[in-house]
Amino acid sequence: MVKYLIGVATVALIAPGVAAQTLPAQAAVTGSADPIAADPTAAPADDQAGSSGDVVVLGFGQSRQVQTITAADLDRLTPGTSPLKAISKLPGVNFQASDPFGAYEWSTRISLRGFNQNQLGFTLDGVPLGDMSYGPTNGLHISRAIISENIASTSVAQGAGALGTASTSNLGGTIQFTSRAPSETAGIAASGTYGSNDTIRAFVRADSGDLGGGLKGYLSYAYLTTDKWKGFGSQRQHQANAKIVKDFGDRGSITGFFNFSDRRENDYQDLSLDIIKRRGFYNDNISNDYPLAILYAKQATNGAAAAAYAARNNGSLTGFTAPYAGVAIGLPTGITLDDGYYDAAGLRRDYLGGITFDAKLTDSLSLTSTSYYHRNKGQGSWITPYTPTQLGAPNADGTPITNPAPLTFRTTEYSLDRAGTIAKLALTTGANKLELTGWYESNTLHQARRLYGMTDTATPNRNALDFQSNPMSTTWNGKYDTETLQYSVGDTLDIGQLTINGGWKGMRVRNQANVLAGSLARGRIKSQDWFLPQIGAVLHLGNQAEVFASYTENMRAFIAAATAPPFSISQVAFNAVANTVRPEKSKTAEGGVRYRTGGLQLSAVGYYIDFSDRLLTYSIGTAIQGIPPTLNNVGGVESYGAEVSAFYRLTPAFSALASYSYNDATYQQTVRDGSGNLLAEKGRYVVDTPQNMVKGELVYDDSRFFGRVGADYMSKRYFTYLNDQSVESRVLVDASIGYRFPAEWGGFSIEGSVTNLTDKKYISTIGTNGFQASGDNQTLLAGAPRQWFVTLKKGF
Repeated sequence: MVKYLIGVATVALIAPGVAAQTLPAQAAVTGSADPIAADPTAAPADDQAGSSGDVVVLGFGQSRQVQTITAADLDRLTPGTSPLKAISKLPGVNFQASDPFGAYEWSTRISLRGFNQNQLGFTLDGVPLGDMSYGPTNGLHISRAIISENIASTSVAQGAGALGTASTSNLGGTIQFTSRAPSETAGIAASGTYGSNDTIRAFVRADSGDLGGGLKGYLSYAYLTTDKWKGFGSQRQHQANAKIVKDFGDRGSITGFFNFSDRRENDYQDLSLDIIKRRGFYNDNISNDYPLAILYAKQATNGAAAAAYAARNNGSLTGFTAPYAGVAIGLPTGITLDDGYYDAAGLRRDYLGGITFDAKLTDSLSLTSTSYYHRNKGQGSWITPYTPTQLGAPNADGTPITNPAPLTFRTTEYSLDRAGTIAKLALTTGANKLELTGWYESNTLHQARRLYGMTDTATPNRNALDFQSNPMSTTWNGKYDTETLQYSVGDTLDIGQLTINGGWKGMRVRNQANVLAGSLARGRIKSQDWFLPQIGAVLHLGNQAEVFASYTENMRAFIAAATAPPFSISQVAFNAVANTVRPEKSKTAEGGVRYRTGGLQLSAVGYYIDFSDRLLTYSIGTAIQGIPPTLNNVGGVESYGAEVSAFYRLTPAFSALASYSYNDATYQQTVRDGSGNLLAEKGRYVVDTPQNMVKGELVYDDSRFFGRVGADYMSKRYFTYLNDQSVESRVLVDASIGYRFPAEWGGFSIEGSVTNLTDKKYISTIGTNGFQASGDNQTLLAGAPRQWFVTLKKGF
């Protein structure tokens, strides 16, 4: 049960709806969304954006590497595309997904400068999204938090987020999403998309316009359904967003918001290099052939199947299919048990709502406060041959199963309730801007691993896209509570040519696990550090150039969940480390220069990161077996690198964007397990971290015809700690073209888009089932082949 906060003055960095409604488009560039690191005197960004609404990525006025893309850029992508894919063009951003939209959550991964997704911070209008893990343990993925058409801008801080960001995981940077404000005028925007794999997506948004006295709002709905690009199954999502704003002019505003998502998707099969060699990139689950899945399970476990048959027939094997009567024939040649399961799926249903008060108390003092509530129900499933269904196990309707299959329906189930308050108090006095921020959140997670009975019939008795009922058994079940308290104090001093900002934040995160069933760890653990400093400066060299530098310290708090350390290990292992294991920390120093003249913008930055107290979990066996791993602090990682980006407007209609990033991230300690086996070695490169990335994009938009083409190169990535296994480099190309009809023709536009234009065969996501010391691992996903889509829009 969530403990609600009443009557406590706590604080927010950016309020839902407020930032979008009060900041002009260029505010995202000058840094207004980052009150600690912003330069209040930064020059307007009108010269950086053309009439066609260019994406502006270079964060002039910031003392850190911060870059922003706007809704105009997302609008050039296929509707429904994840905003994470939209920012993949930025330097230092490693984004992977196995579907063309970048929205299939099991495959979605993003990392910055060698820090993986679990070590980054994410917010939507300042509301914390946790680390956006696939398993909803402490937050909410952006693909479910908001419809992509309702995002106004996305800002990426590749090294360190703003001081007051509501996050306890932002070791390596933050990604902040800002939603659009309701329009001043009434109107309807709608779009429809059709494309590869019978993809259908529809979107509609109705804006009320100003109803009088500054009251306005909107309602929107989006629907997506698509078949998988390989194998069998579908992925679909319903989403609804609503926002209402009451604007009091100079006195402030009140904003209410509510977002809903129901997402259900059949999974693609995880691959290994061996599976790809034997079966190819198109190998997948066998979800269209339940009898074949039953047959494979019997062949793989014929002894258990025969014993179960005999037990049901008074010890007799009479009538048992001949090949399985005690004869170990194994699977057909070229097939292993894990090549393809019958089916797998992910289900997520989310409700996110809240209210924001933005008050101008005096000419120099303002207070912004947001209270929010998030409710999630989730289920991840595998139909697995590792455990057969027991005779008499309950069916979905509760009746006993008399013909058990050599399969079971295995789930990981989630029920998440979290509520919090965030706010900001800002005082401007002359050259100083002082800000106090705070955040409190209470999060209760119920999480369970259960097995459900399957029948030995021609058709399955359970659907992977349904929430299950009447389990056969519970492997583990627990209640996990997290209480978060964070504050920050920051000051920005503007002395003309030089702007200095500095301050510190502190946090305390208390975790408690109460296990109701199973052998996973229970107990309490705490992450606490009341002083994490941050300092930065910007030196303005006239109107065209500036030099910036910053230093930041951060900590990543422990997570309370059965599927994340430290509670994903055994009780004995937890007891051994509970008083000694330390949360991960990072120290980031970066500096660079920005330059602009006419239509040209340039940015170059260098950085050094000292990542300490790295936590290593080492799994034994395949992920589907669910064997608890071990956990230890195993030293640190040293990272250094550079990022260069350039934006050039050649003509009012034609622009180009290019970036290059280099990252050298290596482990600093050699690690062995209790048996002396080598787990990691000093000097080896960090997994899933390409050393080189080159990205480029050309855009043409004359307000009638428009088009874009983008290319993305990434060097090889390792997926073992000892660097003996890797996936090769690849270049991906996407393109789109369209036409806007004149207003007298109805104001419609039509566009066509193609992803993976060259039809490259490649491995997209690595680490879906974690990483191991060495050797091949079933932890890879293939990228989607060439896909095409056609969209008709009105009102955009």
